[in-house]
Amino acid sequence: MTDLVVRRLLVDMEAPIERHWCAGDPFRTALFNALSMSFPVGEQFFIDSVRGGFAQLAPDQQERFRAEVQGFVGQEATHRRLHALYNGHLAKLGLVNHWEQRARDRLKLMEGVDFRHWLAITAANEHFTAIFADWMLHNADLLGDRDPRLATLWLWHSAEESEHKSTAFDLYQALGGSHAWRITWFRRVTMIFLTDTLRQTVSNLRQDGTLWRWRTWKSAGSYLFGRRGLIRQTFRPWKEYLRRDFHPAQQDSSASERWLHEHQHQFSLVGR
Repeated sequence: MTDLVVRRLLVDMEAPIERHWCAGDPFRTALFNALSMSFPVGEQFFIDSVRGGFAQLAPDQQERFRAEVQGFVGQEATHRRLHALYNGHLAKLGLVNHWEQRARDRLKLMEGVDFRHWLAITAANEHFTAIFADWMLHNADLLGDRDPRLATLWLWHSAEESEHKSTAFDLYQALGGSHAWRITWFRRVTMIFLTDTLRQTVSNLRQDGTLWRWRTWKSAGSYLFGRRGLIRQTFRPWKEYLRRDFHPAQQDSSASERWLHEHQHQFSLVGR
């Protein structure tokens, strides 16, 4: 089982956010802002999924998962709160969050559905966040130095996503979730996640007035498909999820462990 610690990040989220805070780059900024817009509703769904799945376990299994589930909920609740503050600054910049309402509308369809499906969706999303998190931790310099506070926020969030990447997956397996449904939901989540990310990023760029600039799409090509490109370097770990014998713990988490060890001065421990 994973020993999950709840941390309070020592950053000031009251200070305003610069329009192009990520290395002065409109595309990178728009992409990260889009992802942040999805987190409050997404993190709440993950919390509800894990709590609901945990409630379905037999008593002996609940004892096995209890501490980990509490840690998972604590970490995700903290992510949700800080990104809600972050998103409040984005709204003041005039950016409209279309992703959140689309997500809320889709989640209404999950009411009354077996919690194994909730957990399959959560596990798929957690795989996305874990491989993105690991890539970010290995390429932290691409966040730039214009806003060290937001760079710290994203790297701390990444480290914790990597840390708890197995929780929903293990609950799904413990409840007898099938490989077929795990893969079905993974394919669906892949399409939904990529589509929503693209739509909100483009919307952010349009509202920012930088959508049709050559520099914007040159940056996008490099950031996504260049030598250190996000898509180029995460495709293989993304694909590993399709294996029947896959488990999130098979993928390296050393970057997360290293960041949390080296940056203990940037957070305080709340509990386990």
